Amino acid sequence: MSVITIQIGERYYSKDPQSTELGRKIISASIELLDQLGFEEFTFKKLAESIGSTEASIYRYFENKLKLLVYLTSWYWAWLEYMIDYQTHHIQDKALKLKEIIKILCHADQGNLSMDLPGVNTVCLRHVVVSESDKTYLTKKVDEINNQGLFMGFKSLCHKIAVTISAISPSFEYPHAVASTILEASHQQAFFALHLPSLTEIRRDSQESVEIQVYHFIDSLISKLLK
Repeated sequence: MSVITIQIGERYYSKDPQSTELGRKIISASIELLDQLGFEEFTFKKLAESIGSTEASIYRYFENKLKLLVYLTSWYWAWLEYMIDYQTHHIQDKALKLKEIIKILCHADQGNLSMDLPGVNTVCLRHVVVSESDKTYLTKKVDEINNQGLFMGFKSLCHKIAVTISAISPSFEYPHAVASTILEASHQQAFFALHLPSLTEIRRDSQESVEIQVYHFIDSLISKLLK
């Protein structure tokens, strides 16, 4: 697959991090640091130290670490939407298309998700999204962030899934509710398997990967629901 570039709108940042070498270093290092430390322990001071820069230089790109996290998760949603378009444009059967979409959301087929993305470790980024993406909207500032249009990527991805669900079952009343549930479950079940195993039957010590198990769970759930 050729190199692709994911463009994120200017509402997400103070200065486009993709426009400079320092900005790209900030993105690359922040993904790895968030994966290592988690959102609570992550600070711009630690990020600055890791890239040999200053906190002030990072604040020129992002207002705060929540805005940075929103940027990273929005980039991830845009990447998933691109992968869905790329992997499913030739699939005419809507039920098969939904299965492929669920595979992509769960990262159940790693081979089809490989691409050249300079400076972006998509494995680390998925870890960050699985562990931290809820924090972008489970905050008192959620309405303010939403009014700024910063959840457009998440909404667009949910809508794309919902359209496919409606094509399979036009009379189904809750396509967007199911779409957002699929998205959340693809991350939450993986998180539960790794950290709160009593909340799920997905097992990290199974012969199948966590990602494949989560795919089977969601695919079974949705198949029965849409029948």
